[in-house]
Amino acid sequence: MVDHKNIFLLVVFCIFSSASAIQLFYYLFFYLLVYIRKQSDLKGILPPVSIIICARNEAENLKNFLPSVLEQDYPEFEVIVVNDCSEDNSYEVLGKYLTKYPHLKISTIHKDPKFTHNKKFAQFIGIKAAKSEILIFTDADCQPVSDKWLVGMASHFDEKISFVLGYGGYRKKKGLLNKYIRYDCMTIAMQYLGMAMRGIPYMGVGRNLAYRKSVFFRNKGFGSHNHVISGDDDLLVNSLATRDNTKVEFRKETHTRSVPCADFKEWMTQKKRHLTTAPFYKFRDKFLLITEPATRIMFYVAFIVLISHLFLWQWVLGVFLLRFICQTTVLSLVQKKLNEPELIFYLLFFDIFSPVINSIIFLSNIRSKSGNNKWK
Repeated sequence: MVDHKNIFLLVVFCIFSSASAIQLFYYLFFYLLVYIRKQSDLKGILPPVSIIICARNEAENLKNFLPSVLEQDYPEFEVIVVNDCSEDNSYEVLGKYLTKYPHLKISTIHKDPKFTHNKKFAQFIGIKAAKSEILIFTDADCQPVSDKWLVGMASHFDEKISFVLGYGGYRKKKGLLNKYIRYDCMTIAMQYLGMAMRGIPYMGVGRNLAYRKSVFFRNKGFGSHNHVISGDDDLLVNSLATRDNTKVEFRKETHTRSVPCADFKEWMTQKKRHLTTAPFYKFRDKFLLITEPATRIMFYVAFIVLISHLFLWQWVLGVFLLRFICQTTVLSLVQKKLNEPELIFYLLFFDIFSPVINSIIFLSNIRSKSGNNKWK
């Protein structure tokens, strides 16, 4: 007589083992590379660069963070702030800095009720105003952690390189939400940095990103994604970055730190906006990005089913511990490399929570198309 229960559990065990193997592949092939890869020495000859910052109602952030951008230790650079329809005192703040920093330029977009636009238009205005071939992007609420940020990002450019992907983390604050925001940012970074180093660059973050002006215009701006509200950073990289024209930069002195969301609702709105670009990625990248969280969910569900029935429980626990030790080790090393302390203690909870909440947000976006009307 056929034992259907044991056959079912054996199938679940096979799924569990396969999901574990795929998970280990991601951690050891992609993510670990962020720790073990050594960065090349900084070059002595540095090209002129233009830093572009788009700002809408960011007076307080400009006041607090813009000086650290303007005071970079770099031979020749300009900073272009696109003041986009601000209704606070951004212009007064920028006006004070104009007298002190001659390399600061301001491009102002005035509000027009007959013309609404998104951040891509503001970025296009900044790019048009830039006099340098090398463009470096960050946000008004971002602060470079040192005056060597610009040197680290620009030093990778030569005749072959068109894109440099940097790390943009969030400021450390109290509370579980802040820890999760930083964990989410770190795990996304170890994914896009690790994949880029393996020759599969699929995204960058506008908080810390550099590319050539000529590449932007050869692509006719944001190209086929001009109609997409978001994606001024990741979709451009996804379309044009290749194994041969992309470098990564993640030395601690070249990080930027941004102001994190203050509450869960604000973070959900931001996350929904970020995930609106995912359907426009290349099929290869979508497959790789979906496979990891999908197998993670399969891993935990299968584990619960097998343990609850005590089916091959010694093997199940052994596989679980193997993945957990590998995961903990890799994340501990990457955490140190990206200077994101105290996150490893929340690993198990965040590891389960992350694919669940991202799936909910993604499905919500498909259903409601929400998040598409935000400038930033």
